[in-house]
Amino acid sequence: MNFYIEPSENLSGEIEIPGDKSISHRAVIFGSLASGVSEFTNFLSGEDCLATLSAFKKMGVYTNLSDDKLIIHGVGINGLNKASEALYLGNSGTSARLLVGLLGVQKFESTIEGDKSLSGRPMNRVLDPLGKMGANIQSKNGKLPIHIKSVNKVSSINYSLPVASAQVKSSLILASIYADSQSKIKEKWVTRDHTERMMKSMGYPVSVTDKIISMEGKGKLNPIKLNIPGDFSSSVFLIVACLITPNSSILIKNVGINSTRVGFLHIAKMMGANIHIHNKRMEGYESLADINVKTSSLQSIQIEDSDLVSLSIDEFPAIFILAANAIGTSTFKGIKELRVKESDRISSMAIGLKKLGINTVEFEDGIQIEGGRLDGGNIECFGDHRVAMSFAVAGASAKNAIKVNNVESVDTSFPSFLDCIKKIGICVNTNKE
Repeated sequence: MNFYIEPSENLSGEIEIPGDKSISHRAVIFGSLASGVSEFTNFLSGEDCLATLSAFKKMGVYTNLSDDKLIIHGVGINGLNKASEALYLGNSGTSARLLVGLLGVQKFESTIEGDKSLSGRPMNRVLDPLGKMGANIQSKNGKLPIHIKSVNKVSSINYSLPVASAQVKSSLILASIYADSQSKIKEKWVTRDHTERMMKSMGYPVSVTDKIISMEGKGKLNPIKLNIPGDFSSSVFLIVACLITPNSSILIKNVGINSTRVGFLHIAKMMGANIHIHNKRMEGYESLADINVKTSSLQSIQIEDSDLVSLSIDEFPAIFILAANAIGTSTFKGIKELRVKESDRISSMAIGLKKLGINTVEFEDGIQIEGGRLDGGNIECFGDHRVAMSFAVAGASAKNAIKVNNVESVDTSFPSFLDCIKKIGICVNTNKE
């Protein structure tokens, strides 16, 4: 399928975004490990989260998903069973890294597989510290497929994360549940903390002080009821579309604004974005609000702040679209992590921006983007959902139509993306040649 986006005169309306992908993954994992029945509403039925759900079904967890309501009959931390076949996780890096941590310390064997893209992503950043905890894991040069042997004893760990990665952190937290004593995981840079928040909401003994996560082994997770906030990362695409399209104003309701997720807001406001947060409130341990956005005159920016980068790592493809529409030349450094996502996002975005008439210069760890106004063109998204959605919303303010090819990957994180952008007035068709 392709997106064919024509320039829009203005965007407007109120809209709600589907549930947060990161929290939906964790709802499945911790709901399965809880001792009792948990209920989650506004669950994201994207391909990535469904891959996680499928894996736990294969390990003996009974679940029921109806529309966006997910009921999980948790089996307790020691209740998972060996799957009768390999656990196939599609394109989901979150599923793979978190499940390696969980399954690496079980008393049964497992095999984890993924699609071509996921099988090319680095896993040693998880495998190495898990080995220190006693896990016996075999991989293909540090990549999927991964074969996990059973273990009898799990050692606690005192580990400093060498990279800013919530996936690595969460993987080690999951393994630490099974450790024989307290574990400590130290972060150099703040990363999203949905794992810690969900564990606290379920009564598990975990604490966070000065970027150090401390947790006891062999604790208990209590079942919960939770309404999952709208996905902030998904809302970013609508925010970007509104900021760069003339005479536009939209209201996005019930969006998660977890402080470890909203680096994009700081960057956008530094560029002059007219964004206001209203109706702040809490759902369990997660914060959410309504976001009002209006057309803005954007200025270029220079970003090299490691903490700011880690708080907005998934949003950089969309941020690059802001930079391409800003006055002046923007520079982004310290974002090398983007090269090992679903695609090399620095390169993928640079190639597309150049096709649309925007001058870019790539660095090993970043990119320079000369602002202007995008022309039309024919764009490849390299199987990357965030690249596809970034160029789709860019089409709302381009001089001419933009065609984004092979956008099936969007279903991994935002299956209702097409409906949402149409609802605010973006002129988009599919499969138009």
